[in-house]
Amino acid sequence: MSGIMEEFHKLATQTGNWMQDRLDRKAPGAKEKVEELIADLKRKMQELRDLPDDPERLRREPDGLEEIRALRPAGDHAPRRVNPAQIESRMAGALNGRLAGCTLGAIVEMNSVEDMAVHAEFDGMAFPPEDYWRTAGQPAWHKRYLTGIPGTYTREHMNGVPVDDDIAYTQLGLLILEECGRNFTTADVGRMWLKYLPMACTAEDIALKHLKEGIAPELAGRKDNPYWEWIGADIRSDAWGYAAAGNPELAAEWAWRDAVLSHRWNGVYGEMYFSAAIAAAFTVDHPREALEIALSEIPAECEMAETVRWALDRSADIRNYRDARAAVMERFGEMSWVHTLNNAALTIFGLTIGGRDFTRVIGETVAMGLDNDCTAATAGSIAGAVIGIEQIPPHWTKHFNDTSFSYLNGIERFSIRDMTDQFLRFARGEQ
Repeated sequence: MSGIMEEFHKLATQTGNWMQDRLDRKAPGAKEKVEELIADLKRKMQELRDLPDDPERLRREPDGLEEIRALRPAGDHAPRRVNPAQIESRMAGALNGRLAGCTLGAIVEMNSVEDMAVHAEFDGMAFPPEDYWRTAGQPAWHKRYLTGIPGTYTREHMNGVPVDDDIAYTQLGLLILEECGRNFTTADVGRMWLKYLPMACTAEDIALKHLKEGIAPELAGRKDNPYWEWIGADIRSDAWGYAAAGNPELAAEWAWRDAVLSHRWNGVYGEMYFSAAIAAAFTVDHPREALEIALSEIPAECEMAETVRWALDRSADIRNYRDARAAVMERFGEMSWVHTLNNAALTIFGLTIGGRDFTRVIGETVAMGLDNDCTAATAGSIAGAVIGIEQIPPHWTKHFNDTSFSYLNGIERFSIRDMTDQFLRFARGEQ
């Protein structure tokens, strides 16, 4: 955080502290002054909400699927051939790659680069990390997503893949396909959220609350939602890319049906783009190829596409996590650390730095920081789909024990093998 947002947060903190002090001291007029400040802030917040979007940007960034498709760059959107002799290895690589990248980043999510480096030094391990962390760095009593104990994310205590929202939405995506079929709708997604999601964050939390209030799925993410371009939809990309392996257009369409429940504009395009990239990754020999192919499935002039092209262009000069983080902070310094765009750029840099070296892909991506369990999960998914399970060093998966734990309602765990097989059936058109 820097500049105007840093100044605002500092001022807000100081104001709150002085409010508390004056109220504690029972200063004459303090209560009235605090009420006046709150009323003024509410009025200014409403003025911010009422500011119109740039009409030209709205033209370049529509929400409807057909309008989005009309603004895609010219190109071939036909399905691409997946080698039948490789698809099982690539599917296992993609899913396990996501699980590994997410788990590596989970207990250092949003940590500063400096804090992660200190953590690595304390653990006596390399930085960027080349294996899971030795210690959790969090109190043992602090649970992640209702059930996850921090120690279980470490190499010594891992026994199955611990819970995380970046994994839960991949599990939920498979359930949507299984229970609702390939022609599922946004309304089906909303119904499945109500059935399976016990909690959610940011845009998903708002949409889930609105669904519980009876608001229609097509409106659930459009009311009182300042998070509609944050990374939440992006992390829901993988199920669609796996089930539509080799078909980026279909993966992007499924992603659109899912994303519009909670997001708009570049929040939606982020999920469409990475779903398409994952689907394309099953057909290419290097992650960069998949990243380039996926640009065909989002509007050519949207900010997500501009970000992807910028990151691909800059990648020749980005040698490591330090270069990547510096470039992203220079371009997106004022942006929320959980926005789709800045994190998408880091994901791309992780893949272009690491290429077919899985350990380097997820290690460098985690070391870049920001929402680094999300970015490393996506990078691991794409890299894994390119190289296949045999090329993922076994220390990343040896403690998974065919188990991915879940916080979804009524489901304690998933078999990783069963998930892989089911995604394969969808990818082969058997379901």
